[in-house]
Amino acid sequence: MSSDKNERLYEIRNTMLLVLAYAVKEIFIEAKPAAGTVTEDQFFYDFELPRPLVSEDLIQIEEKIREIIEKGYQVTTGSVSANEARRMFSDQPYKLELIDELPEDPGNPGVAICRAGNFSDLCNGRLLSSLKELNPKAFKLTGLSGAYWKGDAGNAMLQRVYGTAWENDEELKAYIAKIEEAMKRDHRNLGKQLDLFSSSQEVGQGLILWHPKGAMVRYLLEKFSQSAHVLNGYDWVYSPHIGRSELWKTSGHLQYYKDTMYNPIEIDNEEYYLKPMSCPFHVMIYNSRVRSYRDLPIRYAEYGTVYRYELSGTLQGLTRVRGFTQDDAHIICTPEQVYDEIFNALKFSLYILKSFGLSDFKAYIATKPEKKSIGSKDDWDKAIAVLKDAVIKAGLDYEIDEGGGAFYGPKIDLKLRDALGREWQCSTIQFDFNLPERFSMKYIGADGLKHTPFMVHRAMFGSLERFFAMLIEHYNGDFPLWFAPVQIGIVPVSSRHNDFCRELSVKLKRLGLRVDCDSGDDKMNAKIRRMEMEKIPIIIIIGDREVETNSLSVRSRKEGNLGLMSLDSFLEKIKPELDMGIPKYIMD
Repeated sequence: MSSDKNERLYEIRNTMLLVLAYAVKEIFIEAKPAAGTVTEDQFFYDFELPRPLVSEDLIQIEEKIREIIEKGYQVTTGSVSANEARRMFSDQPYKLELIDELPEDPGNPGVAICRAGNFSDLCNGRLLSSLKELNPKAFKLTGLSGAYWKGDAGNAMLQRVYGTAWENDEELKAYIAKIEEAMKRDHRNLGKQLDLFSSSQEVGQGLILWHPKGAMVRYLLEKFSQSAHVLNGYDWVYSPHIGRSELWKTSGHLQYYKDTMYNPIEIDNEEYYLKPMSCPFHVMIYNSRVRSYRDLPIRYAEYGTVYRYELSGTLQGLTRVRGFTQDDAHIICTPEQVYDEIFNALKFSLYILKSFGLSDFKAYIATKPEKKSIGSKDDWDKAIAVLKDAVIKAGLDYEIDEGGGAFYGPKIDLKLRDALGREWQCSTIQFDFNLPERFSMKYIGADGLKHTPFMVHRAMFGSLERFFAMLIEHYNGDFPLWFAPVQIGIVPVSSRHNDFCRELSVKLKRLGLRVDCDSGDDKMNAKIRRMEMEKIPIIIIIGDREVETNSLSVRSRKEGNLGLMSLDSFLEKIKPELDMGIPKYIMD
């Protein structure tokens, strides 16, 4: 989509926020509009309302929106003094709070206001000049949810109304079709249908229980990635789930990250914290002995299970949880080695992701944040240049995410688009100017003097939970053969074929294949239907003909009916797909 098209859609949706608030206020006189936001394809507005909204209310609000649009009001923008703005919104507590939070700027003391008809709102971003530019057939209110004011559980619970808007009804229909398909692919529904994972109120919100089939996929992901890491020059390590408060003070987490950490645990009169990250532990492994420049680069990697306090209202399936596992790695190197290490980390991330059938990537280079950062401007500029060069060399499209870096360094965020064109955050490659200084990391250089190494954080899956959610939705639960939890289903036509099926199952299992042989009392068609519902990639049917000829009738979810074949021919047929799960050495 062109930048002009994106800008136009932003203006349409931002104007729809004004009209949505107008319509809700017309229907509910007591309504207190809070604030609205435009997202990639949607918009939402939070309200305090006299009663809970239900889905039928969305129909009434849509009708009121069309009524307002058809009046064709001009949309005017301007600024007023803070005192005038307070007078205008004197009965709107959320607007008053936003006005009070505006920074004092002597050069521009006004508060931006927008207006359509007899309704005014605080203005944030570009708008259309007239409601005549909105198509009354090209919008839809898509849902409701609760949301704490400013995302803080200590604040009032508001009602959030979601919507989408486009230039014409054809675009709207296409979007709705995509959303309906996304709902069918929702990993939460498929996770239950395919018996992959669950959560439990007794265990706690945001804490995932991996069922045997989901755990098998996770095991295969971990096994492949761990083997690939070791093959490509990473040293595998393990670290504890908790650490003393002194560790987190030194790392800066208690200063910068405490709001997302769980409360401390007191052990032997000392405070310990559940780890939100694995970085300090890897630093301590590095610092456990004197290092020489000849030892570098060092690449530590582990599956680190971390714990972060997320607001309950933000938790969602596997994509936003409180306990999750990261494929953490930390590269420690000399300044002369850093470019090659960044490029190889990017190349390695692309290799791992492509191994799972993913191919549509885009890089975002996040630069120095305005308010708070460490390291000199020269350090940041050099690091950003290294990241840009690596992305260009890798042949990736990229955008600059101005000010999006962490306080301790710039980063590459690698995002991918799934089968529905949705963008998912996966790999991150992050400079760190913070920990080497805080922990006095050193190596002995060729000159015999102590030097501070460069440190690069790197995660490829990001979170195993989120990556698994993305794979579920990308493949609609139809996992490729090499990492499907059950690869082959065997169905006897009748009970007299059970012995042949059991012997075949044993042969395949001895070859390392994951097999479900159903010799139960159900009819053949019921067994096949169950395996199809479970999305088993290959079903082998055994009847009289197959027993007599010592052959297999094979059905593939991907290719359909493959007909009759020998066991050797079948194994030769599936070998290329199985070989995709064998990691390769890819470093230069």
